[in-house]
Amino acid sequence: MAVQVVKVKRPEAPLSRAQPWIAVLTGLWVSTRHFFKSFGQYARGRQNFVVNFPEQRLVQPPAMRGMPVLVQMENGKERCVACGMCEWACPTTCITIFPAETNDEVERYPQVFDIDMSRCMFCGLCEEACPEEAIVMSRQVEISSYSRRGSMWHKNDLLVPAAQLKTRTDYLRRQYDRQ
Repeated sequence: MAVQVVKVKRPEAPLSRAQPWIAVLTGLWVSTRHFFKSFGQYARGRQNFVVNFPEQRLVQPPAMRGMPVLVQMENGKERCVACGMCEWACPTTCITIFPAETNDEVERYPQVFDIDMSRCMFCGLCEEACPEEAIVMSRQVEISSYSRRGSMWHKNDLLVPAAQLKTRTDYLRRQYDRQ
């Protein structure tokens, strides 16, 4: 089978010599405009575009997703019933759950609940999959460690009282009502 190649001659687009310079000057104009706008805010006493991080913190919106934590009930136990939905929904498989039986009104609880924070991508799918609101994305983002072993968080490390997570849980409940 013979293949025939057809060459199409297209006219070249005429580029003027001024076009690259117009692009450079436009970029310089945008940068200069933003510089003087920021300088004007500084001269008027507004210094809100600089945050001295350790001393000052940004007010973060309720939709902000930090590290996932377990919600602790008033009696000190976790709200989790070890259904495994968060473990199943996690795309990076960083959650490990081993369920155990109990005689309380909650029939199961997680004997082992580990999250490998070095693999977690803070997507929030575990939070959406949980039917009990037992795992919630907190506002904590400063979770660095010096070793790989330090990035493995166990159940006791992940337990946070429900009162500290009120902003996030209220946001989630408003989102459920909206749908």
